Amino acid sequence: MPEERHEPYYEPEVQLARQPYYPFRCHVQAYRDTPLLCDAHWHYAIEILYATQGSASILLNGRFYTFSAGDMVLINARDVHAIWGEPQTRYICIKFNPEILYTAARFVFESRYVLPFTMARESPQKVFSRAELDGTELPDLIGGIMAELNERAYGFELAVRTSISRIFLWVLRSWKSKGLSVDSGRSVQEQDMERLQAVFDCLDKGYMNKLTAAQMARLCNMSYSYFSRYFKAVMGKSFTAYLNYVRITEAEKLLLSSDKTVTEIAMETGFASASYFISQFRQLKKMSPHHYRQQVQSEH
Repeated sequence: MPEERHEPYYEPEVQLARQPYYPFRCHVQAYRDTPLLCDAHWHYAIEILYATQGSASILLNGRFYTFSAGDMVLINARDVHAIWGEPQTRYICIKFNPEILYTAARFVFESRYVLPFTMARESPQKVFSRAELDGTELPDLIGGIMAELNERAYGFELAVRTSISRIFLWVLRSWKSKGLSVDSGRSVQEQDMERLQAVFDCLDKGYMNKLTAAQMARLCNMSYSYFSRYFKAVMGKSFTAYLNYVRITEAEKLLLSSDKTVTEIAMETGFASASYFISQFRQLKKMSPHHYRQQVQSEH
């Protein structure tokens, strides 16, 4: 992850103490004392706005758009945006980590569909009108996400992820039906997909082993520099960062399904030390492995 505190307009993710970390959030934004509803900022999360009342203006990557009740706005990861509203303005805001659009199997072909939402200015359409959404499942999906996060019934995390995926499938198919290009400019050729699939196969089977970008570059018959640039363009993060992500997802399972110590889990999932595992886990999950284990077990 790049050094974030020096980036202009960057809004870091805030994690409340002693609260479980979820890769998605939802709240209602309403007009209060000033037309400026949010200052110019950007973040690594993808954001969906759905107006339920009034109208608002959004400055999105230097261009103004308006949206009113029944309209939806799609804000990519890294899009700089600011919003102004009127006294009646009210909208639902859903913000989530792009990684939830990937399945656990981490197939590389999915990047072809997810990448347009993770790179600023890539989406061919930012605002979806009420006329487009009427008669579709989207208003119900958005309302359902908010209800799930408010009620937090058993399995709500899976319900929210499923609904978000259905929204983005609808968006992609809508663009396709209109003839809008969703090519991010980083088109993945079949041969490159096969090469990267070999990397993903290696990660799925051997994530606990010592793996390097140089090894993966040789596996793909690419130079180290080309592989590093290409992998980051496709996945949005370096190979090392992605390897740590895979290891941490595996560590999560062990934290919840075994009595192994944090040190034992760190070693079993391929981390060089427990301290490095803890720092990487905290960076991704916003809490320590020990706190994560306690928090999730207390909820169930």
